Amino acid sequence: MKSAIPRDLALRALNSPDRRPGFAERYLENTFRQEPRLDGRDRAFAVHLVQGVLRWRLRLDWMIEQVVRFPFREIEPPILNILRLALYQIFFMDRVPESAAVDEAVKQAKTKGRRHLAGFVNGILRNVCRQKDQIAFPDAKDDRVRYLSVFHSYPTWLVEKWIRELGIDSAERLLAAGNRIPDLLIRGNSLKVDRPELLKRLEKEGINGKTTRYSPDGIRIEGLGGPVGQLNAFKEGLFQVQDEAAQVCSHLLCPKPGESFLDICAGLGGKTTHLAGLLKDKGRIVALDINHDRLVRLSQSSHRLGIGCIRPVVADAGANTSFLFSDSFDKILVDGPCSGLGVISRHPDGKWNKREDDLKKLARLQIRILNNAVPLLRRGGRLLYVTCTISRDENDGVIEDFLGKNREMAIMDLKDHIPYWGRDLIDDLGLFRTFPHIHGMDGFFGALFVKKD
Repeated sequence: MKSAIPRDLALRALNSPDRRPGFAERYLENTFRQEPRLDGRDRAFAVHLVQGVLRWRLRLDWMIEQVVRFPFREIEPPILNILRLALYQIFFMDRVPESAAVDEAVKQAKTKGRRHLAGFVNGILRNVCRQKDQIAFPDAKDDRVRYLSVFHSYPTWLVEKWIRELGIDSAERLLAAGNRIPDLLIRGNSLKVDRPELLKRLEKEGINGKTTRYSPDGIRIEGLGGPVGQLNAFKEGLFQVQDEAAQVCSHLLCPKPGESFLDICAGLGGKTTHLAGLLKDKGRIVALDINHDRLVRLSQSSHRLGIGCIRPVVADAGANTSFLFSDSFDKILVDGPCSGLGVISRHPDGKWNKREDDLKKLARLQIRILNNAVPLLRRGGRLLYVTCTISRDENDGVIEDFLGKNREMAIMDLKDHIPYWGRDLIDDLGLFRTFPHIHGMDGFFGALFVKKD
């Protein structure tokens, strides 16, 4: 397979007219299904290029802006993406020669049918390469926010928000952590295998794994050369891909066999299937989500993992759902739809498809979903609210509003309910918080409530 193919796939993904969250990822997944002949290295290269451009877009644009002789906004988006792809390879991929990155970009420009575009791309890239070691960023002393925004490639509003909420030193470390290429984390399926045995099975397939620091079910994968779905251990349902912070969430509800659970906004079911494993598949889990396709994929995962206690239900959690159920539930998980600011390292397009106003809109939706969940919880039952964001609007603000409107609900100190291995993930207020720059995992938040007798 020619090396130009993954570059062309990456360019088409970045040029996709779909700008919904995860657009490039979906485009590549669909392409890979349609092109089964693409080998693992080409697929990985295409994904790496797309993720890299999205991760470093603002810094790449700053470099381009320093050498163009006309307003930056006049560069056509397809040509701009060609330049971004080439510059990402030049500045962030040591194994790609500068000449190869430039030549392939020129070839891509030629396919646009206008000769002068190839010359323009060649000129810009050669110019940047000559000045590679002299590129100046905004002065950190004059405008620290602008410097951090450009250097770490984040929108200004998000830099300002994190400085406000965390302080400048923590904010800068968080910005840097969000740009790291994340490790692949998996969770062993305790219904079929324990973690030591899973490590042995992976080793037989040539995969090195290391146990996670906190989650007793997690393994950090090293040296995977192709899609995880091609591993026999995956096909046999011995594990599920899931970050460590998300794995910890299920333990916060202390699942016990025989209990009934409602998983609201279940999505693809990472936490749902984990709860089923902790229940030993003995109990009842209703997985509720507004998206039918996600629940289909959840059902497929359940089948692969050998789980029988999950019942998917398509419904809008933002509306009244109490009429759907004749019984109340022992425990409810609300995995709130959020801004995803804690998982930027995995989904770098999340930097660019959110605005600060969106956080307040999401907070209102989260509060509505929580309020609708209360009638479905039995007296003495527990409700866990979790998000994958680092945003006080969607975390602290939501639980304050929720408690103010629901006097029958009381907040619990999670230090009294989390296993010993996770106690330093609980803050002084009894809330679950993880940060990429502190804990080396996704940024998550969790609050546990009980319905008073």
